[in-house]
Amino acid sequence: MSPVNLRVVGLGTAVTVAVLLPLVAMAGPTGDPARSSGAGDAKAGELLRGLGLGPRTAASPASPTPPAPAAPGAAAAPASPERVTRCGPELASPEGVEAQTCVLSEGLDVWARTYYRNATRQDLDAFLTLMAPGGRTVHVRCPVPAQDEPGTCETPPERARGAATAYTAVSEFAGTGEGAGTPLLLRSGSNTADSEGS
Repeated sequence: MSPVNLRVVGLGTAVTVAVLLPLVAMAGPTGDPARSSGAGDAKAGELLRGLGLGPRTAASPASPTPPAPAAPGAAAAPASPERVTRCGPELASPEGVEAQTCVLSEGLDVWARTYYRNATRQDLDAFLTLMAPGGRTVHVRCPVPAQDEPGTCETPPERARGAATAYTAVSEFAGTGEGAGTPLLLRSGSNTADSEGS
């Protein structure tokens, strides 16, 4: 082979090596297929994410936008009304009735409530009266079972007519039934001046 031909072959070989060597380097070593070895394996999802080709996921919900601060001078939200309770003293009768009567108000509503305990071993009736300014009254009758457990009796709330402090309440406890055979056992009022036991 002439020297010219050797040069051409050598040059062609050098070009071929120069082209193929980077391709072989990129392909990496060949060998057995990769086998799963357990916890040390990278997950397919992690590999795809590492390449920027991770699986598509639903967009995460937008975080709630915090409420905008109130503008200077804007009125604040109204607070819930406070409940006010005015009670008379706790009273007890020799027969075993205990009671305390109160007037409650919340916002524009007002009502009466009596707390009681009946240790008389007989069924009783509680008569609760809410007295409003101007002579208006609301009456309720509550059965009081013969059991030594605390209970309550109350009137339905009504819209206050005037100041709630002008309202008073009285509860009376008597034996069940009609007529003169049902003696009054206890009277309890919401105001100290109006409260009395019998």
